[in-house]
Amino acid sequence: MKVAITAQGQEFSSMIDLRFGRAKWILVVDTESGQLQVHDNTVQLNLPQGAGIQTGQNVANLGVEAVITGNVGPNAFRVLNAANIKIFLAAQQTVEQAVAAFKEGRLLDTQQANVEGHWI
Repeated sequence: MKVAITAQGQEFSSMIDLRFGRAKWILVVDTESGQLQVHDNTVQLNLPQGAGIQTGQNVANLGVEAVITGNVGPNAFRVLNAANIKIFLAAQQTVEQAVAAFKEGRLLDTQQANVEGHWI
């Protein structure tokens, strides 16, 4: 399964970014092969609005089945939900730890946004 993780850096050892729309990096991990793809999301960092929507559309275009992040706002949630992408919330940890928790079933998918729009 391909999973997108919001991250502060480009490696498995990077901390996850608790922001979805304004995450600096999106790491796509194939949970079966362990293959890692790095996607730069810095263009969204300074958008006055719409970062969650744009990041959600970009993630949907990556062909992932799930997202791991710290928080997701209502607009991003709607975009991901419309693309049938499950959203899993994780506390501050490394990408490697988040992927392990996901594979072990320790992350629960969310059925709604957990922060208001424009959360920074």
